[in-house]
Amino acid sequence: LKEYGMQEADGYIADMQRSYQGNYYYIFPEITATDDLANNLESEMVLMINAHGLITTDPARDTITTTAFMQTSDNSYAVTEDKQEEGTYTLNALIAQKVTKDGIKAQLDQYLEEGVDHMLALRGDIPLGETTTCGDFNYATDLVKFVRDEFGDKFEIAVAGSPEGHIACRSLDADIAVLRQKQDNGADYIMTQLCWDMEQFARWQDKIRKAGVTMPIDVGIMPILDQAATINMALSRNGCVMDRELSRLISKYWIFPNPFDKAPFDDALEQKKEDFKKAGIEYTIKQIDKYRALGVEGIHLYALNKWKDVSEIIKESGMRTLV
Repeated sequence: LKEYGMQEADGYIADMQRSYQGNYYYIFPEITATDDLANNLESEMVLMINAHGLITTDPARDTITTTAFMQTSDNSYAVTEDKQEEGTYTLNALIAQKVTKDGIKAQLDQYLEEGVDHMLALRGDIPLGETTTCGDFNYATDLVKFVRDEFGDKFEIAVAGSPEGHIACRSLDADIAVLRQKQDNGADYIMTQLCWDMEQFARWQDKIRKAGVTMPIDVGIMPILDQAATINMALSRNGCVMDRELSRLISKYWIFPNPFDKAPFDDALEQKKEDFKKAGIEYTIKQIDKYRALGVEGIHLYALNKWKDVSEIIKESGMRTLV
């Protein structure tokens, strides 16, 4: 990143890749490289660092130029192509943390000026030591209503959905009621939290439809590539249930004395990591097949800066060839 004149910045933006009804969202900085650098620069290399913005710095070579596209906070940028191709959208995440109505309005006005009209409305995690978002919006429902009231139909609004129920919500039924409120306040479609329990997802899908939630579902899938990352995402972030197949997969290639010890002890560590990733990719492709069979309207992959593996999954699953 430093050689190409970029560095990570604090602040949140959309994941590197998301998909809605088969359309992928590419988010990347504009980079121009000449001479020998151009031979080494691949289009996939410019996928953004997950969940962070980029700021421009002085590149290591005078034959490299970068252009920041859009500011999402005081020191964070969302970057995209100058001209979006038809059917491809940039999706910006707005989080209701320490933000004001005036600040959000100014930010969305800027998005519209740049031709960006898709957004993901999130409450986000409550700041450490606080009991509220410390801003004008305490819930994503408030943010959705504000955007719809202020901007009408100028934005397509995505909202989060939790097939196993949000960890902060008292019950699944209460969580679904909040999802219905997001719809009533003007949301257009759902981007789900990850869910490996396909039976639970099917139950949730049925329950939200019976509750009158008609929004299309864009399901979130985390590619299984690394044991520690998978365990961390399931237990410390979301409280997600691992299905039997995934649990057996982790056990088969187990490399840690316990899931919280980062020091590996197995002599065959590297081979086990490689075998686990290969089996994890197969597992992820099968999961995509299952979601398709359930009739979801879209799939978004948690790329987590693993663009090569994600590209393989997209290709092998038959979703689309990533170029």
